[in-house]
Amino acid sequence: MSSTFVEPVLAGDRRAVARLITYVENQHPKVQAVLSELYPHTGRAHLIGVTGSPGTGKSSLVNKLVKQVRAAQDKSVAVIAVDPTSPFTGGAILGDRVRMRELSGDPQVFIRSMASRGNLGGLARAVDDVIKVLDAAGFELIFIETVGAGQSEVEIAKTAHTVIVVEAPGLGDDVQAIKAGILEIADIFVVNKADRPGVERTVAALQTMLQLGHASAKRVLHHGQLLSVSDGPAATEDLSGWQIPVLKTAALKAEGIEAVVEAIDRHRAHLHQSGELLDRTRTRLIDELKSSLQAELVQRLLAKLPPDYLTRLTARLVEREVSPYAAVQEMLVAYWPGVESKK
Repeated sequence: MSSTFVEPVLAGDRRAVARLITYVENQHPKVQAVLSELYPHTGRAHLIGVTGSPGTGKSSLVNKLVKQVRAAQDKSVAVIAVDPTSPFTGGAILGDRVRMRELSGDPQVFIRSMASRGNLGGLARAVDDVIKVLDAAGFELIFIETVGAGQSEVEIAKTAHTVIVVEAPGLGDDVQAIKAGILEIADIFVVNKADRPGVERTVAALQTMLQLGHASAKRVLHHGQLLSVSDGPAATEDLSGWQIPVLKTAALKAEGIEAVVEAIDRHRAHLHQSGELLDRTRTRLIDELKSSLQAELVQRLLAKLPPDYLTRLTARLVEREVSPYAAVQEMLVAYWPGVESKK
């Protein structure tokens, strides 16, 4: 399988990339060997997460951002659109790809929809591996658009180098951003649909939230780093850290898009100059290592269990004869060598 995919993917063969991503999503048993061979060729792409509540126009914004990047910088771009999972097929609903059809004719743009498959954070488990494939294939920018699945969107902060949080006027409570914890994950705020009434109030609310939370020191622990907070819609870099900008766009009219691309470029430069890029990369790889280890150990343990073991154990759980915590201990002691029961 390695010979089938490694060289074509490294050469940027789109069909090979698409096929390998399908194998990744389906958890093909031999795909790990291919990813291991591709791994030395990764780490070059800049990862841009785009998240926010449903209805804010994330897909339209990504569409225009990709067009701007292609027109102004001629960089190759990949888009991973994590769609809600269909309750009937288990696959992605593909709404994002419908909205991005105008990009389909560009050979330097690759778009892939993935089903979230019930993950609370809106990111499919396979996203990290898909990023490796696209990175190895030579794409310079990779946009990861999440489903906007409510309060757990902070998961994108573990994956992306630059996180764009999209808001829109007229979608409800102005302090919802605080509830969702997005102040801690946003590198760039974008208020989309700026041609609608109430946009100035939404911008002002975000700026106020950024300032009120850190009025004394004007500093925030962000992605594990102390960063500065901007006093206005335009961001500038300083010696102490990154100032979070609040930018207005009207994606359908292609207004304000250039400013967002410039902010992405400034943030990327800041990450390199400050050394924060290496810190974020270390944090992401540690998290990925733990997740992979957890998945592998669970898979090995389940493989050791007798065919009807889980059915019998579930029946005992239903009857409240054993708690889930005790059941886990029972499984480990019985089927994992060297594990002792917790007293």
